[in-house]
Amino acid sequence: MKIRFLCKISMLSALWAASCVQAHAAKVDLPGVGNGARHVIDVSRAPWRILGRVQTELGGRCTGFLVAPSVIMTAAHCLWRDEAAAFIQPSSVHFMLGYDTGSWRATARAVRFVIPPAYDPVHPLRTSQADHATIILDHALATSGELPPVVTAHAGDQAMLAGYQQDRKELAMGDLACQVVRVRGQLIDHDCAATHGASGAPLLVKTKAGWGVAGIDVTAQQGQGGTAVKFLGTSTSNETVR
Repeated sequence: MKIRFLCKISMLSALWAASCVQAHAAKVDLPGVGNGARHVIDVSRAPWRILGRVQTELGGRCTGFLVAPSVIMTAAHCLWRDEAAAFIQPSSVHFMLGYDTGSWRATARAVRFVIPPAYDPVHPLRTSQADHATIILDHALATSGELPPVVTAHAGDQAMLAGYQQDRKELAMGDLACQVVRVRGQLIDHDCAATHGASGAPLLVKTKAGWGVAGIDVTAQQGQGGTAVKFLGTSTSNETVR
């Protein structure tokens, strides 16, 4: 009887352990990743030298990238504070170019940022076509010659996407073998593996001339892939300056 009782205990322990493993697996099933392969990105080499981490003094983190020597782009929702129902102050935003496990090539502080008035932070998905922010830094971090060109995305284009994602915050992780699924107005759907934290990352597509920036990643799907907003340049006309 004692042996039989111990066997039951062992079986119950095994079932409990298995259920814990299953619960853990479900917990780390991140949106946007699916079965895609992500790799550590060398942020010291082109075309990823433009990549950096956008960090606020309140602890928020997203991805951003240089579009001019002293200008970066990121997702507008990265600058919104739900608890205060307001955008953060520009002076609390830091950009760390080439961030990699606690070190970076250069850093700068924001002096102002520009967000399209069409973006509604209370309804981010409904206004995702305007979910981008242009951040002006307090000094230049690169030269114009180091920046990749802006290109137009088309369905079927070869693509890449990399950023500082929530499960590997200290390293830039990227999918280097994905593609553009379709283009819907100002939105670009892709099947690149990326999850929360990659918001604001550049969606790169390949043209005959090489790799160029086509969009700014803003959402992740429940499975694999997500959506980027077309990158249309850094003009501040008809936009809200903060």
